[in-house]
Amino acid sequence: MTVIDPDTQAAWVPEAEVDAVDETDDMPLSTRLSIADTLTLGNATCGFLAVYFTTTGVLIPHLTGSEDGGMARHSAASAVMLMLLASVFDLFDGLVARKLRSSAMGAELDNLSDLISFGLAPAYFVLVWGMVSDDAYQRVSVVGAIVVLLAVVLRLARFSCVTLRDGVFQGMPSPFGALTVVSVVLLGLPFVPTLLAIIGVAWLMVSRVEYPKPRGRLAVAMLGWIVTSMALLAAWAFEAPGGELLLQSACALQVVMGAVIPLFATARRVNAFRDNRREARAAQLP
Repeated sequence: MTVIDPDTQAAWVPEAEVDAVDETDDMPLSTRLSIADTLTLGNATCGFLAVYFTTTGVLIPHLTGSEDGGMARHSAASAVMLMLLASVFDLFDGLVARKLRSSAMGAELDNLSDLISFGLAPAYFVLVWGMVSDDAYQRVSVVGAIVVLLAVVLRLARFSCVTLRDGVFQGMPSPFGALTVVSVVLLGLPFVPTLLAIIGVAWLMVSRVEYPKPRGRLAVAMLGWIVTSMALLAAWAFEAPGGELLLQSACALQVVMGAVIPLFATARRVNAFRDNRREARAAQLP
């Protein structure tokens, strides 16, 4: 209700209405979620569900002695598929944020969601792998899991503080790193080589090696690779003919890409340095 003061001719608004107006004025920038933020929350949800399937379908049956190979395989495949789906959400929330808008919480939501899906979920996957593996190096696998988790934490913190040139990441992106860690586990190699490969991936995530951002054709290729990986996981889970061989081939390819991309990036930087030196020498000549 609005009342006109006869002396001042000014409108008087009850205090409750003023407080309500002030609250609505303060809310939009900080609390309203955008479409990109909704995709980011989908990322976090997938990461949590990956932990859930790893626990209920792999770890608990192993601890209770009711382990069924088929159920464990289905649950492991579901957990990895959810991490893949989380990477799809992570890919599209950035694209949507650039095309439309993101709220003031966008960057913080993205980092927190990535920590769940690409830090906690793969680290927990490594931990459970160490507990259910025949070698039973549980305590050593804890070290590997902690290394993966801390690598993602450090990488995300550095990403928030360091400004790089457009189009590149410094260090292996956390979604790519998480999928590479999981691929190393699914290859089924002996325990020690698997653990060393996991630590190597963690090191690449905190390294200064530059990785291209998935934009344009690279984003389309990445999406196609994720869909293909999901199909291979489904074939492996349902024991399709040749499904295990195809999955291991895809995991090996993922690991090879994780190792080769830094080599290409390093070679490109060396060539750029040499070209700059040649140009500097040429400029000094009379």
